[in-house]
Amino acid sequence: MTYISGIRIALSLCLAALATPAIAQNTGLIRLTDRDDLFGYEAIGRLEVGKSGYCTGVLISTDLVLTAAHCVMDRSGKRYGTELQFRAGLRDGVAVAERAALRTVVHPSYDPADPAAQRVLYDAALVQLDAPIPSATAAPFLVSEPSGKGSEISVVSYARGRDEALSRQAVCGLLWRYKGLLSFDCDVTFGASGAPVFELTGRRARIVSLISSGFREGGRSISYGMELPALVGRLKRQLASGEGVHPNKPILDARRIRVGDSTGTGAKFVRP
Repeated sequence: MTYISGIRIALSLCLAALATPAIAQNTGLIRLTDRDDLFGYEAIGRLEVGKSGYCTGVLISTDLVLTAAHCVMDRSGKRYGTELQFRAGLRDGVAVAERAALRTVVHPSYDPADPAAQRVLYDAALVQLDAPIPSATAAPFLVSEPSGKGSEISVVSYARGRDEALSRQAVCGLLWRYKGLLSFDCDVTFGASGAPVFELTGRRARIVSLISSGFREGGRSISYGMELPALVGRLKRQLASGEGVHPNKPILDARRIRVGDSTGTGAKFVRP
């Protein structure tokens, strides 16, 4: 059984008791090919682990990317290093901005070896970029609670077979919500991990969950995510305090670099 479908057994027993009718029907995927199609979604990008794989991530501030925790580490729990890159608004080889990861942080309760439901509940991470991406280039999204039945859900992601440009599923349904776990009928597959789940209310969509895992059966897609506000708040506090923070790129300490010293990049610090 693959990781993306592993949660099915753990949660299938509660589907009958907790499921509510989907709020909207699956309307298919739209490829965001042209610049005009991408407008407003530039903050969503491909989070790449060198040439070995990728996930989807989304800016929630000019230098913070929200994604799934399993996207920043391998199955043993070892964090990725300098190979982690974020390519905002990538379409057909061109990104609106590209940045390397400076630091990553995951919730201390996340463990890739945990049972599926527990794993999904904490499957979120923040990636701090080595330089901000201006809001004028890619406007970050806000995180909020889902309003529940009657709201419209949308997912924007990269995934296997459609990894060269973002695809947007305009409307899919929130199936159930239980103790911080959420289930959707959104069309996702490998690569969509970390993709933002939007609620289309107000003037601009807000992120209400992330795609953690899912499965396909009988032509139907089921995906799972978690509630975010408390989780993201905890991750931000960890970044501020340094708790559980993993450095992806060495930080130069100006106090230890003397005038004329080489930085190792071929440049030297000189007096102005």
